[in-house]
Amino acid sequence: MTLTAKKASVATASVPPGAWSIALAGMVALAVAMGIGRFAFTPILPMMLSDGVVDLPGASWLASANYLGYLLGAMLCTLQPWLWAWFPRLPSLAYSALVRAGLVATAVLTLGMAWQAPALWPVLRFAAGVVSAVVFVFTSGWCLSNLARLGVPAMGGMIYVGPGAGIVVSGLFATGMVAWHWRAAAAWMIFGVLAFALTALVWRILRGGTERLAARMPHLASPADGDTAPHGRGEMALLTLAYGLAGFGYIITATFLPVIARAALPGSAWLDMFWPILGVGVMAGAVLATRISARIDRRLLLAGCYVGQALGIAASLWSPSLAGFAIGSLLLGIPFTAITFFAMQEVRRLRPAAAASFMGLLTATYGVGQLLGPPLTAFMLGRAANAGEGFTLSLEIAAATLLAGAAIYAVMAVAYPVGRALLPTGGAELR
Repeated sequence: MTLTAKKASVATASVPPGAWSIALAGMVALAVAMGIGRFAFTPILPMMLSDGVVDLPGASWLASANYLGYLLGAMLCTLQPWLWAWFPRLPSLAYSALVRAGLVATAVLTLGMAWQAPALWPVLRFAAGVVSAVVFVFTSGWCLSNLARLGVPAMGGMIYVGPGAGIVVSGLFATGMVAWHWRAAAAWMIFGVLAFALTALVWRILRGGTERLAARMPHLASPADGDTAPHGRGEMALLTLAYGLAGFGYIITATFLPVIARAALPGSAWLDMFWPILGVGVMAGAVLATRISARIDRRLLLAGCYVGQALGIAASLWSPSLAGFAIGSLLLGIPFTAITFFAMQEVRRLRPAAAASFMGLLTATYGVGQLLGPPLTAFMLGRAANAGEGFTLSLEIAAATLLAGAAIYAVMAVAYPVGRALLPTGGAELR
């Protein structure tokens, strides 16, 4: 056996059976809930504008309805400790049944947007937001808990490739539909069918609960040895605030990127490729996040991610060209899910006994941040001399917000030093 073959054999043996199935199931679930349920709206929006079924202010409020639903869904997830107390059997059902039900609901709600009933669209987008938050939190909890039990917590970053993959697929599909002059209703129908197909692929894997995995591998089911004492409220409060700023910082670009590019580069053949480029960045960032040592302070990594996204926004403002938008899309995308992964690792470090509940808290705060983005844009568009000026002012505020979040993480790293391995390597259960 060659040295290369031996290395490959060792690498394969180091991943326990079932770990890749769990990671891939989580990846697909997030691709459906986030990449389609939430972000398919972005590449379809230019088609809706072209069809005349919505205008820019109306699109802002549709986006806000989705983000409001996401906020409510995340807030519901923070109620888990009380639900568990009243319904002790619920944890064994929630991670599987709620994720699967949420994926089916995402597909149904996406199909519903093809129905020419504009008065109902805010309701559908609101419901899709609720569902996407629930699927995000419970999928994260299910995957991270199971992978931690298997002794490979860093593989949890792979599930966050899912949103990027969903963005790439939705963006490429939309690019083809625009080229073929299809209507937005057809796009919603195709994405709804795609959501059903992807859900079917992982349905059986997601039926397994954490208790089944623990029963098969009892030697991996004990809580992690390490730092299990809750940290101070101040540290958790700062983490929550900073994470909420990320929600506001990215959402304007994530909602209006194709529209902004069309305003800056009318007639370019590459207009619809910036969104898939952002998705490629998201996928790359998620993979890179799994390669970073657990001993590196996650707060410093988060600060770097925020600065990277701010530079991505600045790139498109400083150079509204093909190169500027391409570089900006990558810089915005690469840290996108890495921010989520690092923040969720921090939650597991700070609140190991109630990680899923605090994941819901952070997700809710993130939802508040992104809920504020579209109304701000609508406000700026209504008062600016033209759409370009309105988008520019909105993006400048977003970039400044990300830099403020980076500063908070830098302060946390100094005020709350950590002198040991930062990420638990065992299986502290998310509950």
